[in-house]
Amino acid sequence: MPEYLSPGVYVEEVPSAVKPIAGVSTSTAGFIGVFPDQISIPPFGLVEDEVIGKGEEVGTEAQKKPRTSFDLANYPVSTDPNTFEIQVNSQVVAKTKARVINDDANKKSRVVFDEDAAPQVGSNIKGKYISIIRPVINEKIGKGEEVAATGTEPKTLKTTFDLASYPVLTGQGTFEIRIKGVAADTSKIELKNDTANRKSRVVFKQEAAPAKDDEITADYIRGGDPSKPASLQPAFKAVATEQVKLCTNFTDYKKAFGDFSIDSNQSNLTHAVYGFFNNGGTRCYVVRVKPQENSGNADAKSLAKALEAFERIDDIAIVAAPGITDDTVRDAVVAHCRRTGNRFAVFDGPLTPTGGKLESLTAIKAARGDMPKVTDYAAWYFPWIKVANPIAQYVPGSSDGTVAVPPSGHVAGIYARVDTERGVHKAPANEPILGALDVARPLSKAEQDGLNPYGVNCIRMLNNNILVWGARTIGGNSNADLKYISVRRTLLFLRESIDRGTQWVVFEPNTPALWQKITRNASAFLTNAWRGGALFGNTPQEAFYVKCDAETNPQSVRDQGEVVTEIGVAIVRPAEFVIFRLSQWAGPGA
Repeated sequence: MPEYLSPGVYVEEVPSAVKPIAGVSTSTAGFIGVFPDQISIPPFGLVEDEVIGKGEEVGTEAQKKPRTSFDLANYPVSTDPNTFEIQVNSQVVAKTKARVINDDANKKSRVVFDEDAAPQVGSNIKGKYISIIRPVINEKIGKGEEVAATGTEPKTLKTTFDLASYPVLTGQGTFEIRIKGVAADTSKIELKNDTANRKSRVVFKQEAAPAKDDEITADYIRGGDPSKPASLQPAFKAVATEQVKLCTNFTDYKKAFGDFSIDSNQSNLTHAVYGFFNNGGTRCYVVRVKPQENSGNADAKSLAKALEAFERIDDIAIVAAPGITDDTVRDAVVAHCRRTGNRFAVFDGPLTPTGGKLESLTAIKAARGDMPKVTDYAAWYFPWIKVANPIAQYVPGSSDGTVAVPPSGHVAGIYARVDTERGVHKAPANEPILGALDVARPLSKAEQDGLNPYGVNCIRMLNNNILVWGARTIGGNSNADLKYISVRRTLLFLRESIDRGTQWVVFEPNTPALWQKITRNASAFLTNAWRGGALFGNTPQEAFYVKCDAETNPQSVRDQGEVVTEIGVAIVRPAEFVIFRLSQWAGPGA
């Protein structure tokens, strides 16, 4: 208490008894991708359209069989299944029946058919594939200079200049050297790879050496690691695994993780982040996880470190792993959401259901299905959506210029858009997916009837719009009161807001005065939530209650250093089934 020593008026500042609880953000997403350190992004090659040959028989007369291997005109080529298309008599061959391989020993590329898919005699065989062009480097390699005389050796012009890259292609036609901007005669110039010193050099014949101070520029093709088989040369190195990057626009993402590529996992993540921003998202954190050796799945230790890094970021409210349907990853993400208690996961269904049957979507993987384990901390969506493919010109088989991508990134953007425009209590459904041109698998109402009760959120084409047409957590009816996404996310929002907004209470004297402050602050926050439409009721008393008194805080509880507040809320639920009962009416005079 202040000490008053003389008569007068004293004006003092008194701390307010109400410490407002601010609502936390619910629209920041965290994205997880699984792909290698280096990826190939355009421009990385040209699409070749080649007539490979005709079907024929090989072997001795007694053991003739259809030929299964055909050489391509180009080497090396990309062997990723997404980068080639093989046709026999104008019919596309399934990629599981025809492979493209690089025979590095013989510097040849081949199409190899399975024996049961070998072309019949006389069949016309055609291939569309990516021939690999390694990045062309344009480099100023120096200026002409004189080499000082030594002993009996006279002064000469310098003839050897180092390049910045190693190794490079050394064949004629793969480089151009310019002196003062004019192309030099390459018959008098040699490119060499000095393997011992891991350097590449341009070597002029003495009569072609640049004059003193002449600027020298080189265009050359960077080669691959000579110790490894020829393959698509990486053009971009992503940030280190487990290193989380904040992205507030798509340019931020590209700087850290690369542009659209033909690596399927990186491409899924890239389309997801692009779709997130395009559909209303404004902030997201992105992390890359190391893939397992000999597998595209996530390395368990790397995934654990990435999720641990996410835990330290309070802003994240939505977590997605675009295109990943592995149960190990999904289980880890759900456990992360439960542990933090303030975030919700968005998963993707498969591109194609197991066995091509929709029934597999309602069975968990342990029963040879596709559905993640039942949880109210996550939702999942089916089918994938088709969007414009920015690299269609580089990908054979993309004749309509579209590509099927997992919807989770776009849906996370819709969550953010709805949260901003309406509030977290509004179900993120009956909303258009901006950027979607089609769905990978159209669904009818009858088909959705069998999926919706299990929490498979369908994406459908309705009235010429591609809409999210489901709002349930995984398991649907199995989750009882928490079967709706908006209910679960509203609870998470309320819990996290109250948690952060009442940290001032810690170590305060545990007295009835404190209980009243807690009650006032929590009630004020929940009243605002009711006014915003998140809680059901005509009055605040119908929408919620807050109880913090001697009943919830008896002596035994206070002796433990605890203060207990009980809160009940009536969260609004979406009108999922809109029913009009229509009957004939004879009129008022009947």
